[in-house]
Amino acid sequence: MKKMPDDLKRLGERIEKLKQKEADARKDKKESGFAYASKTGFRVGTELLSGVLVGAAAGYFLDMFFGTKPVLLIVFLFLGGAAGILNVYRFAKSEENKRSS
Repeated sequence: MKKMPDDLKRLGERIEKLKQKEADARKDKKESGFAYASKTGFRVGTELLSGVLVGAAAGYFLDMFFGTKPVLLIVFLFLGGAAGILNVYRFAKSEENKRSS
């Protein structure tokens, strides 16, 4: 096995000390109610919007491919919305389970 140079060994030790220092600093810091609410709201909005956008894009490109102009766009738009709502529901359930335990 190759021997690690001393400067790399010191660098690795320094990185580990800094990681531990950062973890200790984060552990003591409580998340404010505003930060939690804004983070949760952003996540919910992103889940809903991404589901609708992906569904609309898939429907649009499938319409272009099959030549069925608005039909698949509308169908996949609703499917994307349903997928977004399902993702938000799953997220809400997981947050509820975290809070209750």
